[in-house]
Amino acid sequence: MEEKPKKKLGFNIIKNDPTDGHGGYGTGALSLENVSPVFVDVEEGEAFVDIGAMHARSAVEKGIKFLKSKEEVPNGKPYWLVWVTVERKPEGPYYAGVTACEMTVDRSIRRGYKSLPEHVNRMDKSMKRHIIVDHMDEKSKVVLREFLQNHNLDMWNNSTAELKSALLEN
Repeated sequence: MEEKPKKKLGFNIIKNDPTDGHGGYGTGALSLENVSPVFVDVEEGEAFVDIGAMHARSAVEKGIKFLKSKEEVPNGKPYWLVWVTVERKPEGPYYAGVTACEMTVDRSIRRGYKSLPEHVNRMDKSMKRHIIVDHMDEKSKVVLREFLQNHNLDMWNNSTAELKSALLEN
């Protein structure tokens, strides 16, 4: 008896606006096109986009075996991976969802810590327009706020009061 090849599960990424009026396939679907991974390097005090993080292949993650326990990477360099979702409203584009995940990397032993379920859930929350940054350290919040403002001040100005207050110093 001949074995059938396993059916591969496809993953559709809907391009552009899935609700642009055609009303057909994909209407109301979430698009990954508007999500960007922003890394905050806690020690360096800088932020940068690395689209490779969409598939866990960013420069920070390459060559690192991630462990489930933070204690197994005691000398890990701290990072925040922040999922930023951009949406459009009549006034223009804005930062609609911003969610942060913790990550540490020790290049000397090629090991790191991150919680994959947390990263997946936070990306999902960002796409659903949530703001989850309260667990970030104050310095990193300032770095993220300045990065978002410098990237596009109009988008920052169009963003919700919730985001602005969440990233302001206390």
